[in-house]
Amino acid sequence: MVFPRPEWEKFRERIAALPMSAQWWKRIFLGNAMDVEMDSTGRVLVSPELREAAGISRDTMLLGMGNHFELWDKPTYDAQEAKAMQGNMPDVFKDFSF
Repeated sequence: MVFPRPEWEKFRERIAALPMSAQWWKRIFLGNAMDVEMDSTGRVLVSPELREAAGISRDTMLLGMGNHFELWDKPTYDAQEAKAMQGNMPDVFKDFSF
């Protein structure tokens, strides 16, 4: 996940407030977070450690998800999307109007 700074602060506070039973997940989310900067052409440079953790090899997908972005390895995203499209739409969309 890629957060603008204000949204990251909110997310970080929510994670930090979780009980001790979630301590390992707190470590995973907070301990692996990294600040990234844009270069002079507006590109975000993702560290090799984060690319490896996300399974990103070459082609990527950047998805706007409201208050954050998701960065995906394109083949992985394509496979997950195809799997989701073959299943049923979740019940929460039954009363949703497009």
